[in-house]
Amino acid sequence: MPELPDIEVYLDALRERIGGRVLERLALKNPFLLRTAVPPIADAAGRRVTGLRRIGKRIVIGLEGGLFLVIHLMIAGRLHWRDDDAKREPRNALAVFEFADGRLYLTEAGSKRRASLHLVAGEEALRALDPGGADVMTMDKNTFARRLREHNHTLKRALTDPHIFSGIGNAYSDEILHAAKLSPSR
Repeated sequence: MPELPDIEVYLDALRERIGGRVLERLALKNPFLLRTAVPPIADAAGRRVTGLRRIGKRIVIGLEGGLFLVIHLMIAGRLHWRDDDAKREPRNALAVFEFADGRLYLTEAGSKRRASLHLVAGEEALRALDPGGADVMTMDKNTFARRLREHNHTLKRALTDPHIFSGIGNAYSDEILHAAKLSPSR
């Protein structure tokens, strides 16, 4: 599952490939991917990418006019870049983001479709998608310990709760607990 470090790698690659470029067309291959109806998804086309960031484990693509595409890859979702001259698209494509020099494909392996795409207008609508977890990369040790103790959860549940910590999922919580020599059920 893509988690904070993986999402940051995706963002670096996306900044290089689509930052400042115009999203010419967005084609949905699976209607269940899209989780919003207003504004209509067609409004994203023809707008320049103005920024890329993350909210928890979600990738946010800022577009001209205050629109934001929010991609949650979930467990099996991935992004693939293909140059414009590529002959075929990847298997299990759910969406295609077309740019002048290439295409960004959102794919998902397996039969369960959990990945999601939102198109929202404005920072306030974007904030509504944020579960509110604290960014572990910017907090000190004492703040981290306090946040762990604030909730009546096992260590594993506290680490993976997006309302407590931003961007930590199952795989990295296991690594954290292993490195700390702690039991996940504690």
